[in-house]
Amino acid sequence: MEDKNAQGGFWETTKTVVYAVLIALLVRTVWAEPFSIPSGSMIPTLLIGDYLFVSKMSYGYSRYSLPFGMPLVKGRVFYTEPKRGDVLVFKMPSDNKTDYIKRLIGLPGDKIQVKDGRLYINGNMIDRREEGEYVMRDPSGKALRFTKYTETLPEGVTHPIIEMSDEAPFDNTEEFTVPEDHFFMMGDNRDNSLDSRSIKVGFVPKVNLVGRAKFLFFSNDGTAAWWQVWKWPMAVRWSRLFNGIK
Repeated sequence: MEDKNAQGGFWETTKTVVYAVLIALLVRTVWAEPFSIPSGSMIPTLLIGDYLFVSKMSYGYSRYSLPFGMPLVKGRVFYTEPKRGDVLVFKMPSDNKTDYIKRLIGLPGDKIQVKDGRLYINGNMIDRREEGEYVMRDPSGKALRFTKYTETLPEGVTHPIIEMSDEAPFDNTEEFTVPEDHFFMMGDNRDNSLDSRSIKVGFVPKVNLVGRAKFLFFSNDGTAAWWQVWKWPMAVRWSRLFNGIK
């Protein structure tokens, strides 16, 4: 009897673990997935050490909604076109594996160009309002100084950007025409973002969209190692927790 009870308990535990894993995969595939921010390309909207949830439901589903990009979905199903100004996660078109997070600037058919640091959409210069200085520190502790602006996109969406100058490599580009079923992405840290202005990223196909960034659930400024438990409370950016992403 003891062997049967032990065997029954083992299988019950195994089934519980399997069910838990399947439920977690279902939630991650259908509803939301957590992501962390490893670079500064979206500063000041997103900081290195931010952790956020991305809604998988926002734009429908493709193979990249599934774990490991399994090719079980052809094209995109239940598709809803993203809106200009959305902050979203997508798979890097060059490898279809690496997760990138940027702001959607150009919709299919749009003409996008940057001239002397100013963004032009369909020939119209986009308004930006200077908000003062933005200071952050590099890994060595050196202070880096930027100018912070509020940019207003054609549909009225406003968002912050920072610029070191209007003379950086991507501050003067060719005019890009966004193809059908593709999008043009840019980082809010305009002089430190590898995005659609670069041939390494280029236009992002709609099938590569993963989801829309919704809200932060954690943020760590990197001043405490995992084993420095006594420093954890000071390293958490408490004011950023549970903020929506715009």
